[in-house]
Amino acid sequence: MNPLEMCKVSFSYTSEPLMENISLSFSNGEFTCLMGPNASGKSTLLKISAGMIKPQSGKVMLWGLDINQYKGKDRAKLISYLPQMLDIHMPFKVLDIVKMGFYPYDIPPEIDINKALETVGLSDKKDAYLSQLSGGEVRRVFIAMTLIQGAGILLLDEPLANLDIKYQIEIIRLLREIVKKRDITVLMAIHDLNLAFQFDRVILIKDGQILGNGEPNNVLTDETLRGAFDIDIKVSRFDNGKVSVRYGF
Repeated sequence: MNPLEMCKVSFSYTSEPLMENISLSFSNGEFTCLMGPNASGKSTLLKISAGMIKPQSGKVMLWGLDINQYKGKDRAKLISYLPQMLDIHMPFKVLDIVKMGFYPYDIPPEIDINKALETVGLSDKKDAYLSQLSGGEVRRVFIAMTLIQGAGILLLDEPLANLDIKYQIEIIRLLREIVKKRDITVLMAIHDLNLAFQFDRVILIKDGQILGNGEPNNVLTDETLRGAFDIDIKVSRFDNGKVSVRYGF
């Protein structure tokens, strides 16, 4: 049984459909990125998958049950959603934010908060306020919160946005390590085509339709990317396994 499935999902904010008849499934231990131009439906797809938005038709299945059959806290124990916009001005310390991951539980599980902070490399920052942290550190705080939440599915909307490349790579490495250790499922929206090759699977979306779904080398081709982004894109592959993506060459 797949932990998460979208079954013939259609949705619209207006009279014009944003996405139609979308079907996707995700297995345990998958590290997947969601790509596409702005307004292609990435954020909406993630919100529908998290149960935050109800589709007009079709359904989302979470561990074999319609996601709407779960109460809010029960659903939060299974699936965690991290939005793109994070309020870094909240007057909370790192430790306070991470502890918020316990909110679905009446009796908090025996999860080591210090271990979660160690996992994201913030053991020495637990008493710092969010406003004192770098952008990459703030993202890692909220990732630690999702780890405490204990969900087996993480949906992340542009967690690398506005971060220096150093922090982007750090977060991808961190998430990949978490996927491997805990056999969880991660689906995250990103923009950087070069970073997409670090994932096990890529879903390419445009105008609410899936243009490609599979291993990066199979999905991220010159022709497919040109159709998705309406610009000349050249993907160069080298004998050492490295990949380079050039735009408007």
